[in-house]
Amino acid sequence: MALLPTIEIQTQDQPDAAVIWLHGLGADGNDFAPVVTELALPDDLKIRFIFPHAPKIPVTVNGGYVMPAWYDIFEMQIDRRVDVEQLMGSARAISALIEREIERGIASRRILLAGFSQGGAVAYQAALAFPEPLGGLLAMSTYLATGDSIEPDAANEQLFIEIHHGLYDPVVPEHLGRKALKRLEELGYHPDYKTYPMEHGVCPEQLRDISRWILKRLER
Repeated sequence: MALLPTIEIQTQDQPDAAVIWLHGLGADGNDFAPVVTELALPDDLKIRFIFPHAPKIPVTVNGGYVMPAWYDIFEMQIDRRVDVEQLMGSARAISALIEREIERGIASRRILLAGFSQGGAVAYQAALAFPEPLGGLLAMSTYLATGDSIEPDAANEQLFIEIHHGLYDPVVPEHLGRKALKRLEELGYHPDYKTYPMEHGVCPEQLRDISRWILKRLER
């Protein structure tokens, strides 16, 4: 499998941790790249941030317009009718990026996955099904599209999961975040769930929480 094109930002030379961060529908890896400096992480953290670009495909709910997308969405009830085969293919592509980080010398437990909106749905699938233990999963303004079919790998049955959602999100309504939380709890996970007084995006308070989450997950 050819690796996805990515943007890479290293906070220090010889990184010993990695954060793979997936963008939402219609965006690309540039969307969240500026976040690295905004997180104001300690100078001694040696992290490689990886922002992959989704392929450009026709998206049904947008009239078949070709745009960056991790999978097709067939109708506006986005938690119900999506192209699961495409989603699974994107999850495999993200798994390949995780495997590359392991080959580069990063321990799997020091690899974090983060995903926003459609990217979060892919991150859920990729992280829960990955066959080596990961350091954590951050799911932002998203939903568990494969909740009925996902088969978590035993290696990640104790995965640290944090879910963030805007209370006034008109794109991915907050009840879908809570639906994901409930399904994860049914699967035996214990996610942290945080809400923010925002719509579909990222706010300063959330960035501070993300910074603390990364620091906690990667502290030695």
